[in-house]
Amino acid sequence: MYCRIAGSYKKAKSSDMELTEITKQVERRADLASSIPIKDFEMRIAKDGVWYHQGTPIKRLPLVKLFASVLLKEQDDSYWLVTPVEKGMIEVEDAPFLAVEVERVTSNENESFGTNFSFRTNLDEFVICGPENPLRVNIDPKTQEPNPYILVRDGLEAKITRSVFYELIDVANERIIDGKRFLGIWSKGIFFQLGQIDSD
Repeated sequence: MYCRIAGSYKKAKSSDMELTEITKQVERRADLASSIPIKDFEMRIAKDGVWYHQGTPIKRLPLVKLFASVLLKEQDDSYWLVTPVEKGMIEVEDAPFLAVEVERVTSNENESFGTNFSFRTNLDEFVICGPENPLRVNIDPKTQEPNPYILVRDGLEAKITRSVFYELIDVANERIIDGKRFLGIWSKGIFFQLGQIDSD
């Protein structure tokens, strides 16, 4: 029993040391070189937005925010954590972020845009839906359920939570496109479709 406990303690301590080392690398913030060695960070972002290191949830929000600041997405849809001295691919089960709140705001730049929609992510980033941060809805081919996302930055998206999506549905407008009726929201002068409301 003692050996088992001691072994578990040693493994946990080793995991904490590796996580601390990754944190130090991120904080150094040097210019990146193309010859950065690749390492397995053993990190994963679950569907519910929780970050894991070696199977253990990272509970410190400031630490997660720090890692998220150096998260990159490649053209092949792979995700990488890039530090000044090394980089490693990490697993993302769905989207790296969650959109957990939405607020209707009035644009001060151009009143003709009217009301816009501002989203807050689970890491406290704010984005206003528009041409630079578009909203899209994927329909699951098996369940036909909508999976909505909004672009946060540099190809990194936030999945819009179900409760937030229902808020959008409640205030959505109807528009006919190519003879079909759609529900959607207007933000920064653009109509973003949420779903088709009838089909022939």
